[in-house]
Amino acid sequence: MASENVLEITDENFEAEVNNASVPVLLDFWAEWCMPCKMLGPVIEEIADLYAGKIKVGKLDTDSARDVAMKFDISAIPTVIIFNKGEVAHRFVGLQQKTDLAEAIDALLA
Repeated sequence: MASENVLEITDENFEAEVNNASVPVLLDFWAEWCMPCKMLGPVIEEIADLYAGKIKVGKLDTDSARDVAMKFDISAIPTVIIFNKGEVAHRFVGLQQKTDLAEAIDALLA
């Protein structure tokens, strides 16, 4: 991951990094072999840099963190879920525009 503001989320650290976060968390469910996921990567990094200090941004590899992926019924990737206080606030499936993600984040931060 190129951006220092993007965390790697795993089955092991999900509880601490997402459920127990004091700020909203945008989590990108992706896989190395997924071309749309790779296309979304730069958007996720831009969001992470734009909202640094206001939200957490993480990426979860569905191939290596299967427990969390199954818990949230991830059947298509990329899927982006924005969590607020450990609850799903917004869910986006497929390639997304930066503006759509930013609108959802701004609504939570308002």
